[in-house]
Amino acid sequence: MTNKKPAKTGNSASPQTNRAQKSRPQNNRAQNSRTSNNRAQTNNRAQSSRTQKSNAATSGSSLMALLLVVIFLAGLIGAAQQHMLPYGIAGMYLTLSLLTFIAYAIDKSAAKRGKWRTKESTLHLLALMGGWPGALFAQNVLRHKSVKASFRNVFWLTVVANLAVLGYGIKTGAVDMFI
Repeated sequence: MTNKKPAKTGNSASPQTNRAQKSRPQNNRAQNSRTSNNRAQTNNRAQSSRTQKSNAATSGSSLMALLLVVIFLAGLIGAAQQHMLPYGIAGMYLTLSLLTFIAYAIDKSAAKRGKWRTKESTLHLLALMGGWPGALFAQNVLRHKSVKASFRNVFWLTVVANLAVLGYGIKTGAVDMFI
């Protein structure tokens, strides 16, 4: 005869302990929920603060970009009036700037609607050909393509390349063929 203890089929704790254990996960969930909500509120406040600072900084850079575009285009028109530059060059920059701004606006609209987008290479080509003032204006006014660092880096390379070609053309007299 062997004395075997009967197998335990449940928790030997009292019913009160069982209730406490069962309610503990719920309390943890409620506490986790409160903690998550507090974190979310803190993150929202921090995001709002960053957004306000970013908007203030962006508005300053937007004004600078607009000022740069106006000064450049006014300088081109002034140079053309002083016969230092053919009117065709100034007209080309104005026309390409307008077309580039429109291309950015179309791309932004397509992005919002989830439609077919304009290739970045197309936007860069337009900027390189002389539409960079319109692109810069669009980036700051429409807030499109103004955050992605790789795009901005290539954009500024196209601006430098365009201005280098313009400067070279003015220095060598190559722009005179556009008269």
